[in-house]
Amino acid sequence: MDQRKKQLLHGRAIEPTPLRGDETVVDLIDNAYLAYNAGRLREACHLFVERMLADDATVGMSLTGALTPAGLGMSSVIPLIEAGFVDWIVSTGANLYHDAHFALGFSLHRGSPFSDDTELREHGVVRIYDVYVDYGALLRTDEFFREVSKADEFQRPMSSAEYHYRLGRYLGERERALGLERKSLLTVAHEYGVPIYTSSPGDSSIGMNVAEIALDGHKLAYDVSADVNETAAIVLEAKKSGGKSGVLIVGGGSPKNFVLQTEPQIQEVLGIEEVGHDYYLQITDARPDTGGLSGATPAEAVSWGKVDPDQLADAVVCYSDSTIALPLLVSYALGKREPRTPRRLYEKRDEYMERLKKAYRAARQFRDERAQATELPGVAGS
Repeated sequence: MDQRKKQLLHGRAIEPTPLRGDETVVDLIDNAYLAYNAGRLREACHLFVERMLADDATVGMSLTGALTPAGLGMSSVIPLIEAGFVDWIVSTGANLYHDAHFALGFSLHRGSPFSDDTELREHGVVRIYDVYVDYGALLRTDEFFREVSKADEFQRPMSSAEYHYRLGRYLGERERALGLERKSLLTVAHEYGVPIYTSSPGDSSIGMNVAEIALDGHKLAYDVSADVNETAAIVLEAKKSGGKSGVLIVGGGSPKNFVLQTEPQIQEVLGIEEVGHDYYLQITDARPDTGGLSGATPAEAVSWGKVDPDQLADAVVCYSDSTIALPLLVSYALGKREPRTPRRLYEKRDEYMERLKKAYRAARQFRDERAQATELPGVAGS
């Protein structure tokens, strides 16, 4: 066999053992998920466990799609936080809003995607594909967010991470008062110091209720610039402290862009020398050929400076429904990796922001000095 053929056929032979029915998720993925998108899921699991969960790696996660109404907050995201496998999160506001139902003692129910929606509306039932919610639960959840957001501690602009952190304390108190086990992603994120950002804070029922109380003169406002700079500071700290930065992208949309735009913010806008995220793992059902961000590949992200080109080999896209792939990924990680010490990044935001500001001022001074040095005589001020 010639040398090139040996290189091409270097992969392990496909020779799985027959399934028995008592396999663990680790056994199943390593033994039977060998090709096509099953193979990509296996690669995703290996990337996550073997590289992204290294002690020196900081992991950001984005959440898109109606995951918490389907129970994935409790089944998958909370265990990731508790194991120290996720350090910061960007989520749609809708996921956080529906997450709160559980902490407030409301239930969501399995239903049918083929129901008569006019009948559901007549009986006060709201449908999220095949998940049913009592419309009254929405109204009472709205009331909770409005009343909590009127408290004195909320009467000023703040980042979405601070707002969610403070909400998490109130939701935790409600859980304890109701005698509930930890049900809320926001409650657990508060306990573990995991900052949760929302890239489009007005685009959810939480933001709608914040807008409602603004009409009555309440001063709560989202500081979106703080969100941009805080997330950039987290990534810069991960890289400049000698570690790695990895992103676990569940779905696509605005949260995907927000978790990735940290690198262009550092490089392109702030002028700080950087090369992109080290690890990129996405679960998506979006195609790249439509040109949307949800389906954009890690190779395309390299062109924007979002991903380190030297680390492109450590990038995996698993084309699958997130509700199928995420629980498998989480179970695999919990079965293969010991918990990590939580980084508690929420508590370090001010410290990281000061370092970001220092790096930005140094980069700006260098840029200004270089610009002055290249000015032609008589041109300045003309």
